Amino acid sequence: MNGDPMNGTELLAERFEEHRGQLRAVAYRMLGSLAEAEDAVQEAWLRLGRTDADEIRNLGGWLTTVVGRVCLDMLRSRTARREDPMDDTFVPDPLVRPLSQVDPEAEVLEADSVGLALLVVLETLEPAERLAFVLHDMFAVPFDDIAAIVERTPAATRQLASRARRRVQGATPAADPDLGRQRQVVDAWLAASRGGDFEALLALLHPDVELRADAGALVRGAAVSKAVRGARTVAEQASMFSHLAVYARPVLVNGTVGLVTAPEGQPLSVTAFTIADGRITGLYILADPDRLARLDLSVPEA
Repeated sequence: MNGDPMNGTELLAERFEEHRGQLRAVAYRMLGSLAEAEDAVQEAWLRLGRTDADEIRNLGGWLTTVVGRVCLDMLRSRTARREDPMDDTFVPDPLVRPLSQVDPEAEVLEADSVGLALLVVLETLEPAERLAFVLHDMFAVPFDDIAAIVERTPAATRQLASRARRRVQGATPAADPDLGRQRQVVDAWLAASRGGDFEALLALLHPDVELRADAGALVRGAAVSKAVRGARTVAEQASMFSHLAVYARPVLVNGTVGLVTAPEGQPLSVTAFTIADGRITGLYILADPDRLARLDLSVPEA
């Protein structure tokens, strides 16, 4: 940068902040972890500081590519450390906001609004597949740019994204985008849970509903991590915890209506729903105490 170095640094910081929202959205989709996403964005800022920014023609594109490369390295490192395949009870970090902040037009544009169901599917992809799909299909990054990151030809990179797209489309359940209809179903679920009405719970569940509950490695007993399928089995699981429903509050979880359960203000779980045709097709519950403690769950009382 020419002129006063301090002014140059401040100007560069201002330009970086203009892109932070998109960079965080890219990193969150790549990693499924809010803390790791922030780390990746910070690393991009550090790398920018070691680069002659005057030579960068498209700062947004450059930063997106850098964040993609950082996330790819993080995913590969994570895969190398993991002795076992991804546990089928894993639930990514949820993004929780009060329902009072709902603005339908803003929700469409909200950079971080990607459903937990989709994030769960992204976790099953190979790192390079995930990168190609996220950057190309979600952020319209050209295959030529992605190819340089994964060190493959553009044609091979296109194949990575195509393979990932088929996996995602085959595994991601359809969902009703209308927040009003979602709220009706979640409110009915809460009422049935609080009333101990098993048949009402059952009626709200799709026959092939899937429940994925991530309580972490240390929790045992009834609250242990689990993945179950089928309306009756899921309703039975819900009934076991119906005494906690009085502490549940509707919130936005990744842009859709969900629940935070917090007895005496202490977060116990965050639940995301996939809802289609008035019935629940998926429940994703994060109840890992360590991970909940790191999330911003300061949601006001209803």
